Amino acid sequence: MRIVFAGTPDFSVPVLKALIAECGHSVMSIAAVYTQPDRPAGRGRRMSTSPVKKMAANAGIRIEQPQTLKTPAEQETLAGFEADLIIVVAYGLLFPKAVLELPRIACVNVHASVLPRWRGAAPIQRAILAGDERTGVSIMKMSEGLDEGPVYLSEELAIERAETGTTLHERLAQLGAKTLMEALPGIVDGTSHPQPQDETQACYAAKIGKSDAHLDFALDAGQLERMVRAFNAWPVAWCRWRGSDRAEENTLRIWDARAAATKTPGLTPGTVVSTGKDGIRIATATGDLIAERLQLPGRKPLAAADFSNSCDLVGLRLY
Repeated sequence: MRIVFAGTPDFSVPVLKALIAECGHSVMSIAAVYTQPDRPAGRGRRMSTSPVKKMAANAGIRIEQPQTLKTPAEQETLAGFEADLIIVVAYGLLFPKAVLELPRIACVNVHASVLPRWRGAAPIQRAILAGDERTGVSIMKMSEGLDEGPVYLSEELAIERAETGTTLHERLAQLGAKTLMEALPGIVDGTSHPQPQDETQACYAAKIGKSDAHLDFALDAGQLERMVRAFNAWPVAWCRWRGSDRAEENTLRIWDARAAATKTPGLTPGTVVSTGKDGIRIATATGDLIAERLQLPGRKPLAAADFSNSCDLVGLRLY
């Protein structure tokens, strides 16, 4: 059983780790790992390798990093691995029809939602933003449409009350590895028959950008809390807190927050009501938002009490 694995970020690592472990006591082998090309990252713009590349290198697996899979040359290289299965987890490149048809059995995708809900690039954040009570993972046979293929197996989990994008990401990554390993035997021997998705229930999880994380205090406090939780740890919810021509000096990032049960009356949304060890209370359209961990540009995130000692916000209007 020859497998080609395609993945890039941390979310992909538990699945690759599980496959490597399975190769140690079965006839399965990983012929190659495909991952995104190295790219500059961080303030110093140093070249950064993906978590998947690091794991594959440590395991001595051949690594391929094409810019695209659309060229005949790259498709010929991939075909040369004679894969029975191509397993894809957050790879980041589109698979054209010619690639989907290469493996003997199928191209199989591990997706971080219970399809057809939250097809697309950001299912984890979108589930929290929408206030979903449950989410999960789907093991899907890939098709030309975006996350539209039939599903072999789905597993659900509850979204916790204080769930963040970080914690849900970690739980779903582990669930994805577990669910794929449960689904693989039936996929390989042909006893698992993928079921078509219900198109009437489909919705799209659009890609997240930094502008999506801007906090508009004219919104409901509960919605703002979900934004803070969903965008932890990227791109991190933010607002502006003082006048400056330089936007990077004017940004206040909010890492953790909760909606208050009561609202301070008579204040313009965005006004800082009070500060203290329990948090920094900010007026919103309906209810108050209590920021619990904040960060100024170039500084480390601080608990609200420590932040309040170094920076007086009371009476300021955040926007």
